[in-house]
Amino acid sequence: MSTTTSALIGTTGATPGVLDGAPAGTWQIDPAHSTVGFSVRHLISRVRGRFDEFAGQLTLAEDPAASSVRAEIAVASVHTGNPIRDEHLRTGDFFDAEQHPTMSFTSTGLRPTAAGWELAGDLTLRGTTRPVRITLEFLGFDPTGLMGEPRVGFAGRTVIRRSEFGVSFGLADGGKIVIGDEVEIILELQAVPA
Repeated sequence: MSTTTSALIGTTGATPGVLDGAPAGTWQIDPAHSTVGFSVRHLISRVRGRFDEFAGQLTLAEDPAASSVRAEIAVASVHTGNPIRDEHLRTGDFFDAEQHPTMSFTSTGLRPTAAGWELAGDLTLRGTTRPVRITLEFLGFDPTGLMGEPRVGFAGRTVIRRSEFGVSFGLADGGKIVIGDEVEIILELQAVPA
């Protein structure tokens, strides 16, 4: 994203959550400049990872609250920096990538908050759909991008309980929790016109 101040338009601070300057329309997530990551407790520390293959579409409306998001993630593209662990995550103990190759998100609503936005939607993982709420920050609109193309940027966070999606491996081993139930999902997204 361009770092030229005059070309980068962000939130004003005077009106939290307003998508200043971002034109209405359909935008495609740029996977080369976006990250879908996660963090989960393992014993006494945390394991962090990401998904390398994903796609999504944002529809920004004239009324920002009427905007929407759809996204799909290829769960087999999980990457934690440990090939043995990544292979285990692809099995039926976790993502069951063979039977359920994608995780998907479809928004159901967007509302302004004091700090930005809250995006509500349905997350589907392993064939189970649950409502989630994502704390969303609008990072700005850059009308010239990398090669003259406009870009919008967002950051988001949410926490899900993996047990609610049928993933219980490692939750308790003789009373000892090996892998935490709560998984933080971390999003850093850039999008370009579709």
